[in-house]
Amino acid sequence: MPIRIIGMIGVTPPASDTQLVVIEGALDPDYVITFAQAHEAAGFDLALVGYSSSSAEGFLVAQHAAAHTDRLGYMIAHRPGFVAPTLMARKIATFDQITRGRVAIHIITGKSDAEQQGDGDYSPKTERYERATEYLALMRQTWSSSEPFDFDGRFYRVNGAASDVRPYQDPHPPLFFGGASEGALTMGAEHCDIYAIYGEPLATTAERIADFRARAAKFGRTPGFNGSFRPIIADTEEAAWAKADHILAGMAGAKGWARQENITTPVDNAGRRIYDMALRQDVYDSCLWMGVAKATGALGNVSCLVGTPQQVAAAIVEYYKLGVTSILIRGFDPFNDTLEFGKELIPRIREGVAEVDAA
Repeated sequence: MPIRIIGMIGVTPPASDTQLVVIEGALDPDYVITFAQAHEAAGFDLALVGYSSSSAEGFLVAQHAAAHTDRLGYMIAHRPGFVAPTLMARKIATFDQITRGRVAIHIITGKSDAEQQGDGDYSPKTERYERATEYLALMRQTWSSSEPFDFDGRFYRVNGAASDVRPYQDPHPPLFFGGASEGALTMGAEHCDIYAIYGEPLATTAERIADFRARAAKFGRTPGFNGSFRPIIADTEEAAWAKADHILAGMAGAKGWARQENITTPVDNAGRRIYDMALRQDVYDSCLWMGVAKATGALGNVSCLVGTPQQVAAAIVEYYKLGVTSILIRGFDPFNDTLEFGKELIPRIREGVAEVDAA
């Protein structure tokens, strides 16, 4: 099947060519348009619109970008708990109808307790996953029910819930999620469509895919998988590694998220996995580099693929062979890397996938 290629748009021009995070910062509406149009021109299928407890509101950012692009879809990060699930179901369905199916949702329960508290949520992480599970059940029921319904759960209760708007996509926009805790895996297995995994070695990626497929099968579901990477490419392998060294030098003391200034170690299980791998080894497989993960404490998507476009594309195709049919790629020089990826990397990824499918 065709591979889905996802990027990420920020809301303000980067301060340097070694930027770790693009979610936060003052909103520049013109830059949002330019960045989204760059993704569309480069051949991306979707662009992630992130979330933090201080960032611009993602649905409005995505709607603004969608109004100025023709084909590009938007994967909007959403944290269950701040908006009623029935209202969110209608909001997503409305966006899906207006854009004719150009939306996906990435479910996240919070980066850290401190960061989550910036929006007034003091629920512990375990409870947030339990709440999200109920939230997604109610949201999906809102999309699928043709008649008003009642719902009586631990966190949510509705009487006569109904929606006049249905999603454009059938049965609804794709629901992504990430995480490695038991709570995350249980929630995702029951309610989400695509499991998003930080870039790990091929061997452990295969193990995680097999484990999650078994979990989802208990609910009669067949999930998809997304891998997240930071490609560092150049015309030669030597030049790519020189670029990697430059990026690493710019990461000294980098924390990324505004509420992580005093954090030095991962804040979630997925990050701990990456950090442990980074401490054990710098390079895995052909070109999976963990240098930035080690330097920053793996506080986000920092698994890198280093090499020529041909080498990095070949590495991504190996993940596709394992069952990863969706790839999120973004660079440390966000805007310029988006353009660069479209020249050779994205076409080579698609060509490699097509060859695998043909074989």
